[in-house]
Parts: sequence; structure tokens; C-alpha cells
Amino acid sequence: MIQILIDNSLLLLFVVAAIGYPLGQIRLFGIKLGVAAVLFAGLAVGALNPNLQLPEIIYTLGLVLFVYTVGLSSGPGFFASLGRQGLRDNLLILGMILFAAVLTFVIARLLGLEPPVAAGMYAGSLTNTPALAAAVEFVRGYAPEATREQLLTQPVVGYSITYPMGVVSVIIAIVLAQRLWRVDYITEAQSVPEFAMHRHLQTRTIEVTRRKATKKTISELSNEQNWDVVFARVKRDDRVGLVGGDLRLQTGDRLSVVGAPDELDRVTGMLGRSCEERLDFDRSVLDYRRMFVSNPKVVGRKLKDLNLKGRFGAVVTRIRRGDFELVPRGDTLLELGDSVRVLTQHQQLDRVRSILGDSYRALSEIDILSFSLGLAIGLIVGLIPVPLPGGVVFRLGLAGGPLVVALVLGRLGRTGPIVWGLPYGASLTIRQLGLVFFLAGIGTRSGYSFITTLTQGNGFIIFLAGIVITTLTAIGMLWIGYKLLKIPLGLLVGMLSGLQTQPAVLGFSLEQTRNELPNIGYATVYPLAMISKILIAQLLLLLLL
Repeated sequence: MIQILIDNSLLLLFVVAAIGYPLGQIRLFGIKLGVAAVLFAGLAVGALNPNLQLPEIIYTLGLVLFVYTVGLSSGPGFFASLGRQGLRDNLLILGMILFAAVLTFVIARLLGLEPPVAAGMYAGSLTNTPALAAAVEFVRGYAPEATREQLLTQPVVGYSITYPMGVVSVIIAIVLAQRLWRVDYITEAQSVPEFAMHRHLQTRTIEVTRRKATKKTISELSNEQNWDVVFARVKRDDRVGLVGGDLRLQTGDRLSVVGAPDELDRVTGMLGRSCEERLDFDRSVLDYRRMFVSNPKVVGRKLKDLNLKGRFGAVVTRIRRGDFELVPRGDTLLELGDSVRVLTQHQQLDRVRSILGDSYRALSEIDILSFSLGLAIGLIVGLIPVPLPGGVVFRLGLAGGPLVVALVLGRLGRTGPIVWGLPYGASLTIRQLGLVFFLAGIGTRSGYSFITTLTQGNGFIIFLAGIVITTLTAIGMLWIGYKLLKIPLGLLVGMLSGLQTQPAVLGFSLEQTRNELPNIGYATVYPLAMISKILIAQLLLLLLL
């Protein structure tokens, strides 16, 4: 059976996925690993035989697909998070990376480890292959020719022993933190501006009883009070119509208003009182329909630019994006796969439908041109050499290049006729498939070397040292970020994934939070984490020599 798996890489890939994914659905002590369990299945299978390794192309393809789709979905939130908050987050990451380096230096001195082994241990504890590559190149530059080959293997040994626990220890730290602090990820996400709009929406009928509310138009009241609601219907003298921004209210008017409960309470307090009559149930004059945004021509456009009210007498009262509902605003950008609720007269519904698309089949397909073009640009950017001090050349690589490009494209939304975004469902599918490929690849390729190096020489000591470095760094960052800086844990676990530059940890974080906050944190700190670890790994070697 082992030989069959060795000879058939695709069979090996799907056997590992088929073993790992169901295991990830098992809940132990209230926690399940989700797709991250594929990594452990890969480690177990790879440990059986040194030839049980998936080809590098599967590993790299999965990595590229994962980081690119993460970047596309995180682009708007990433740029919104920059500024002082982004500076704070990156300073925290830099501080923890330096802390890990100091810890590695102290442990290496205490245990008498060879400098190249210590550098590899540092790179493995923070799961960063480019840092390992930089350490190897540094060793190549100073090592005498007679002992060069021997010394070049030492960083790899330190890396291979500590890398798997560099993933596992962080996952354990996240589990402990969320159980100790009893975090409600859904509730805390509402404190983040980029996610405050993602709330459960309700419809309420409000009767106008306060005279001061009749002295200004709806637009003036909304701007003055900063209401985050949509006014849909108005009933006056038994006649029902759409609410316009220029409508001046009268006492006795009844309004159908859509928003989050707390916002509806604010509006009710200003206008009058809520009443039991449900105007939204009356479809005799105005009707509504859920429609999918599938027409590329409206994707990336602001809702106000479509002028649905002026053209069709229509109002968008809700937007459902993934599992969340958004209150539509004039500057809301429509995305592929958005489900919008349109309110208008019966005869206008089909005309609005023709504008938005409303094709489920179209949402099941992706634009191969824009997807491939974006990935190609990302891979090219990843190949661009950037010279660093000490003669070292830095490249963003297969992970950094597509991620950085996808962040920019995700923010742009579209360039002329090219729509860069993906339908929500297609994006999640590609992301998960890429993550499975990546986890299965690194698991099978690390399993055998992990077991063999662990049982030879001082491998177990290096193994324990790596756990100490990773665990203290992870716990320290979570405590400082959550307790001192008051960063939401959902965002913080994404930043921790970025500190590790580790998609496996990000995948686990997404499984726990069930929202996009970890993606924002990951994308915010990833570039600095990648570059700083490459530089610090070499600095560590220099100090230890």
C-alpha cells in the first residue's frame, strides 16, 4: 500500500485529505481543528516512509491559491486598517519577532548549540522558510570550504525539528486563550469598524408622534443623527409609497425602517414610537425580491451610481454578503454574489433584475482571465529581487507576491472592464482547496525528517527548545495584544498567523472565528513579518558566531 501511494501522488494527496478533514470535524473539549487537521494527517503519513512526499508543485499551487484568495477578500479591510492602528499592529509584531530572537540567543548559549542550528531553530519556531534560506546563504558565505557542507545541513536540522511544533504550539496557544478569556468572536467583531456593519438586521414600523421630527427632511435627520438605517416605505392617509430623502414627515406617518436593533431604537426615540402594523408585509403596491449581483458591469460600482431609485423607483433595503447582512449606503460597493433585497413596484422588478443579473449559474463560474492574470502578476512581483544589507537578495516569493498584489486588486475591485473579485462562494471553495493542498504538502514533506531528526543526537533538546520559543512568543503576543492593547482576539489570532507567516494557523483561526477578521490581521502584518524574520535570522547568526 505504501508503494502504491509513493507511485501515485494524486492518490496520496486525496488519501491524506480524506483522513485529515473528517478528523478535523471531531470536537474535543469544545474545540475542533477543522481543515488544519490535514496537516497532522500529512505528518503521520509522511513519517511512514521518506518517499511518501507530495510533489512540490502541489504544495506551491495550494499556497498560491490560498494566499491570493485571502488577499482579494481582505483588500478593502486591509487598507482601511492602515494608519495608526496598522502602525500599532506592526510594532507589536516586530517586538515579538525580536523577543523570539533574544529567546533563541539565550537558549542557544545555555545549551551550547551551534550557531547555524540555532538560526534554523529560530526559522522553524517561527515557521519561515525564507528565513531559513537566508541563514543557509549566510553560512555559505563564511564557512570554510572543508566544513561547508556539514555546516550547511545544520540550519536545516534545526528548522525541520522545530517547524511542525511551530504550527502546533501556536494552535494550542490560540485554543487556551479563547477558552481562558471566553471570547465570543461574533460579538467582538462588532467592535471593529470594518465589521460593525455585519449585524442582524430587522424591519420595524415606526409611527411619527414627535413634532420636532417634522421640521426637517429624512436626509437632514439621517445626516444630523448619523443613523445607519434604510427608510423603505411610508404610509400616509392610507397610501403607501417609497421614502425619499426629501420627504418631510408629518405626525401620524408610519415608516418601515430596516437596521440593527440598537439603531432602530435610536430612530424610534427620535421619531415617535414603534407600532405593531407591519408595512413590510403589505405587497399590494410595493413588492420586494431577493436578487443576486451577477452582472460584472455593476460589480465594484457604488450603489448610488446605479441610480435605481431615479430609474426604476427602487430601493435596496438589505445586502446579504456571505453569512452577514449589511445596511446599504450610497457608497456601498457591490460585489459578485451579493444578495440584495430590492423594493419597488411589481412591474419594475424584472427591469432591476436585468441590471443586477440575478443569475445563480453565473455566480458558480469564475472569470478565468482576471483570476489567471491577477495570479500571474502576483507571481511576477514575487520574483522581483530586492537587495538588502549584507549582500542578501530578498524576494516576496510565492506567498508574498500573490498576497500583496491580491490586496491591491481586492481594494481596486475593478480596472476598466476587468473585475478582480471572485464570487463569495467560489472564493471560499478555492481558498479551502488551496489550503488542503498546502497542508497535505507540508505535512507529507516534513513527517519523516521530523521523526528521524527528533530521535537522533540532541534532536529532542532542540525540539523542546523550539516549543519554548514558539509558545512563549505566541502567548506573550496574545496577552499583550488582548489584555494591554485591547485588540479583538479575532483580529489578534490573524496577526499571530501573520507573525508566523503560516497559512495553516490562519486556516485554523478562520475555523474558530467564522468571520474575516483573521484575514485582516494576517494581511496587515505579513509583509513586515516576512522581511524582519529574514534579516533577524542573519543578525542572530552574526551575534552567535
